[in-house]
Amino acid sequence: MDLKDYIRSIPDYPKKGILFRDITTLIKDSKVFKETINQIVDRSKKFKIDKIAAIESRGFVFASAVSYILDKPFIMLRKKNKLPAETYSTDFELEYGTATIEVHKDSITKNDSVLIIDDLIATGGTAEGAAKLVKMSGGNVAGFIFVINLFDLGGCDKLKEANYQVENLIEFPGH
Repeated sequence: MDLKDYIRSIPDYPKKGILFRDITTLIKDSKVFKETINQIVDRSKKFKIDKIAAIESRGFVFASAVSYILDKPFIMLRKKNKLPAETYSTDFELEYGTATIEVHKDSITKNDSVLIIDDLIATGGTAEGAAKLVKMSGGNVAGFIFVINLFDLGGCDKLKEANYQVENLIEFPGH
C-alpha cells in the first residue's frame, strides 16, 4: 500500500503559494490509517522511548494511537494558552509565520527519552520548538517520526544536522 496515494494536495492553502498536504484523506480510511500507525510503531522500535510527545493538532491523531499500542505515556505539545497548569513555552518559526508551543512542566521528567511524532515536517521550526520543550523539561529527544517529509523545505536535514534521529513514512516536494 502506497500511503502517498491517500494524501490530498490542496494548492494555495492556508495562503497563496503553499501546497498543503492533507492527511484527512489518509485517516478517513480505516485500513490506511491502521497501516500508517503500524508503520510508525515499526519505526519507533529504532528508538529507546520512555514517553511519546506530539505536536498539536494533527500529530495527536498519530501519536496517541502509537502511545496506546506501545503502552507509553502521551505528552501533548500545545499552542500557547491551551494547557491549564504551569508550562514551559517556546517560540518558533513556521514556513508561513511564527508560533508558540507549550508543555506542562510536570509532563516530562529528568532524563526521560521522548519520541516526538507529527504528521508533517516542512522547514523544521515546529520540530525544533518541540525538541527545545523536551530539553527545557529535563528530557532527551529520542528522535522524530513524521508521516510526511516535504523534502525540499529542509526540515529533516536541519534536524539531522542537529544530530537528531529522524524517520518519515513518505515524502513530497513542498511546492
